Amino acid sequence: METLASATELRAFLHGLPGVDQVGAEERAARLATRSIKTSAKAQAIDLAITMVDLTTLEGADTPGKVRALCAKGMRPDPGDPDVPQVAAICVYPDMVPTAVEALQGSGIGVASVATAFPSGRAPMEAKLADTRAAVEAGATEIDMVIDRGAFLAGDYLKVYEEIVATKEACAGAANDGHGAHLKVIFETGELVTYDNVRRASWLAMRAGADFIKTSTGKVSPAATLPVTLVMLEAVRDFRDQTGRMVGVKPAGGIRTTKDAIKYLVLVNETAGPDWLTPEWFRLGASSLLNDLLMQRRKLATGVYSGPDYFTLD
Repeated sequence: METLASATELRAFLHGLPGVDQVGAEERAARLATRSIKTSAKAQAIDLAITMVDLTTLEGADTPGKVRALCAKGMRPDPGDPDVPQVAAICVYPDMVPTAVEALQGSGIGVASVATAFPSGRAPMEAKLADTRAAVEAGATEIDMVIDRGAFLAGDYLKVYEEIVATKEACAGAANDGHGAHLKVIFETGELVTYDNVRRASWLAMRAGADFIKTSTGKVSPAATLPVTLVMLEAVRDFRDQTGRMVGVKPAGGIRTTKDAIKYLVLVNETAGPDWLTPEWFRLGASSLLNDLLMQRRKLATGVYSGPDYFTLD
């Protein structure tokens, strides 16, 4: 983890990053989105996308029963086809972590928990860290934190940097297994407004120790977009070139169809490279995407779509 000496140095570094060519980024993302793939490659892409899904429920009405049902679906997405791979993680609120941990025991699926006053990030730092420690102590293997967008937009980069560092330390210090939880840092890119801000937030989070950078909470529109994800993928690629450390990327919010998912996979391959085409380094945050992936998978295998009640609704 790199330490920056002062707020002045951090500001100078972030504002010294090259500006993002907005037109160029949007045109490149649009061009890559038109790529077509062969049927055999599509089948592989669907299975790969399934393994990258962070299957998510983040509602005030979440119950233990709903979380257990989601975990069962993550482990066996299609009970009628044992060849369907399982998802990467189940993402829940901190109080639902024990339920998810129990339901997923022995499956190898991660338990991701949103913490640090999700989705607004508006809470004292002590509360955010307590939220994080409680989730990790309960068994969360991944923490999805939200940055203080108000501080970032006001130019208080050091505050955001120090919050990420402290949360990263809480992920490690509260773990019962000695390894700690991976930290995903959520920017809420719909509130950052500009691609330049997205690039700055990416570098800020990576230098503070983030294991993943994530677009959105899914509670603000626009959420994930291809151009925003392109900027983030360029950042992790360049960060590895400079430091030798890989950081993952997670677009989340608004990714609902197989066509959407495949566009993101093409974007990853053509921007960061094939090293990122694994659940270890790329995730898709979604609640309804899995159903469409399963329907398209069955269509490729049988030539017909399943009935609307074949897969469980989330």
